[in-house]
Amino acid sequence: MSSFHLLRVIYLSISAGIVLLDQFTKALVVDRIPLYRSVPVVRGFFDLTHVRNTGAAFGIFASLESPWRSLFLNAIALSVFAAVLIWALRSPVDAGRLQVGLALILGGAVGNLIDRFRFGSVTDFLLFHLGRYEWPSFNVADSSITVGVFLLAWVLWTEAPAGETPASS
Repeated sequence: MSSFHLLRVIYLSISAGIVLLDQFTKALVVDRIPLYRSVPVVRGFFDLTHVRNTGAAFGIFASLESPWRSLFLNAIALSVFAAVLIWALRSPVDAGRLQVGLALILGGAVGNLIDRFRFGSVTDFLLFHLGRYEWPSFNVADSSITVGVFLLAWVLWTEAPAGETPASS
C-alpha cells in the first residue's frame, strides 16, 4: 500500500472511530439513563443527562415548530458533510493537521446524522454546569466537530497558503 493510501486509511479510521465511539456512548446512555434524568459524575460540575436535541448544535432551532425543520437541518448537515469531504479529498494527503481536523468534523457530522435519520433528533448527554450556569448538553460527535473546527482554524491561521512562505503572508 502506498503512503498516499495509508494516510487516507488513517484519516478514514479517525472518522470511523469517532462515529463508533459516538454511537456506542449514545446507545449506553439511551439504555441506562431514562430520558430527562441525570447521573451526577462530579457534583456541582458535570452530569450525564439524557436529552434529545431536535435542533442543531446547542439546541439552535429546537423551538422552531415546523414540519420542515428536520428536512432543513438534514439538508444543511448533508451539505456541510459533502463540502468537508470534498475539501479533504482535494487537500494534500500529507497536510496532516488539516486532514485530521477534517476527519474529526466528518466523524462527528456522520455520528449526529445517523441519529437524525434514525430518530429525528440527536441524543445529548454531557452536561457541564457551575452553580446556576449551565453549558448546553452535547455528545461525542459535537466534541469531535468542535475540536476539528478549532484545529482547522489553527491550521488556516498559522500555515501559509500553497506557494507562500510564512514571511510573505
